[in-house]
Amino acid sequence: MPVDYEINAHKYWNNFYKIHENGFFKDRHWLFTEFPELAPSQNQNHLKDWFLENKRSEVPECRNNEDGPSLIMEEQHKCSSKSLEHKTETPPVEENVTQKISDLEICADEFPGSSATYRILEVGCGVGNTVFPILQTNNDPGLFVYCCDFSSTAIELVQTNPEYDPSRCFAFVHDLCDEEKSYPVPKGSLDIIILIFVLSAIVPDKMQKAINRLSRLLKPGGMMLLRDYGRYDMAQLRFKKGQCLSGNFYVRGDGTRVYFFTQEELDMLFTTAGLEKVQNLVDRRLQVNRGKQLTMYRVWIQCKYCKPLLSSTS
Repeated sequence: MPVDYEINAHKYWNNFYKIHENGFFKDRHWLFTEFPELAPSQNQNHLKDWFLENKRSEVPECRNNEDGPSLIMEEQHKCSSKSLEHKTETPPVEENVTQKISDLEICADEFPGSSATYRILEVGCGVGNTVFPILQTNNDPGLFVYCCDFSSTAIELVQTNPEYDPSRCFAFVHDLCDEEKSYPVPKGSLDIIILIFVLSAIVPDKMQKAINRLSRLLKPGGMMLLRDYGRYDMAQLRFKKGQCLSGNFYVRGDGTRVYFFTQEELDMLFTTAGLEKVQNLVDRRLQVNRGKQLTMYRVWIQCKYCKPLLSSTS
């Protein structure tokens, strides 16, 4: 059965987005508080300055519920740190553009967004709840945003969104675990890579190689930003017998899967890929759904890891 979930993973995620479309997750406007690297007026030098001069991070502020359907909630928010602690008409989408990407030979001066001065990639973009807030908020003419997802249904929803502007954004289907399929950008070309509740959706033994490949896409001084499920989050504790596929890796009722991390596991993944820790913290909060009289204890982990200015990794 675990093999079925792996082989048919694309089917389960396509079904998820066919059912929910863009109504499941809310736009993540909290991004700019937690990750100022995504905010307007940022540039390449900011990352270098951040890495060299400010490797300390502040405790995140309160924000709306990230994970799951929209609910009216009250929050009590506390975090513990363990580290050093932008509307235009959309032209018709070219058919099969995402299929053709895998056949492109990426050149250093010829690729989507090659003239941009600040490039962001979101892996596991879903229907654009991170990408569109970035494009709406950051009007930097030098900004270009790439976004990819395992689900072709999700990417179609992104490309047909009225906020999608091909002159500023490129959405494509991509399997994070496919070692044979390249990204549509050359190595050392990205300033930021975003991983928001995506790494946890893949098989644990494929995580390291996925992070290694992403790390090679970063410029020296570039940053990888992650927010994902932490060990003993309420969602983990609510899984029933028979839903655990392996240690801390579970299958949901809809066939999608999820892993629950520790800080140490994520630190090992990033540092093994040649990145250096800027932030690695646990975000613990109490959420109360007054309508359903439910109390939910959430545990998330937030990380920022930087590629050294002088990298010895390939």
